[in-house]
Amino acid sequence: MWAALVRRRIALDIAPERIELPDGDFVDLAWHRVASPRGLVLLLHGLEGGIESPYIRGQLSALGAAGFSSVVLQFRGCSGEANRLHRNYHSGETGDPRFIVELLGKREPALPLFAVGYSLGGNVLLKLLAEYGEASPLRAAVAVSVPFDLAACATKLASGFSRVYQSHLLRRLKTRLRGKYGKGHAVVDVDLFGQLRDFHAFDHHVTAPLHGFASGAEYYQRSSCRQYLPAIRTSTLLIHARNDPFVAIDSIPATKELPPQVRLELTSQGGHVGFVTGLLPLHAGYWLEQRIPQFFLGAL
Repeated sequence: MWAALVRRRIALDIAPERIELPDGDFVDLAWHRVASPRGLVLLLHGLEGGIESPYIRGQLSALGAAGFSSVVLQFRGCSGEANRLHRNYHSGETGDPRFIVELLGKREPALPLFAVGYSLGGNVLLKLLAEYGEASPLRAAVAVSVPFDLAACATKLASGFSRVYQSHLLRRLKTRLRGKYGKGHAVVDVDLFGQLRDFHAFDHHVTAPLHGFASGAEYYQRSSCRQYLPAIRTSTLLIHARNDPFVAIDSIPATKELPPQVRLELTSQGGHVGFVTGLLPLHAGYWLEQRIPQFFLGAL
């Protein structure tokens, strides 16, 4: 909560870019460039995140200090403007990130390419890496606070104090979708939103039909990244905390599930994309901003 709500906003020199997609929609990128970069890092944010997310801005600053240029892919509808098509983004949608990865590779063929995914974006990244297998164009990747099993994550968020996070995220989702679809939409019935009080219900009645799944259960089953991890061949670091309020302990993959290229760093503390260190409130630090650039520098 501290990292999300209390941390001061970091001022950065950000250059926006709109990318037209093959299906007629668009995504917005946010660039943070440095002179003579060591490499280029693609960042995938979490649910309803974007360039204003504190963890994104902090990581952009840290990567820049380590000599990396970086770019944030803001998923469809997450850059402050509704996307054109009915579909949005979801935990298993890898088409847009794949398109951007390959676009970056064509633009900057001499630069090593890396990626970081947070939460939902981490699930997307790991699924994409598995789809690439040996053909991955990424030198290395990091996935943070991943909901490895989406059904179990939805159940966890509906229990105990985790319901505070669930309420916050659902409220943001519903607000954005009400603004996009309004009343009378054939697929998204915004009048039903008041009855959708947890992610199981929301994903069954909204996410699944909007993206071609027969049910919320099918969406969870096909999109959860845990089943795909053995196919990853890219050097990948998984960073996760045992006390993550979004993810049940038994959802975290065991070491025997991971291929040699994938390493899990499991901490006792850290919460969900938090990992705050130092003495609060005056001397807070953010460990991800040390660990992730360090990992990428090692991969060079």
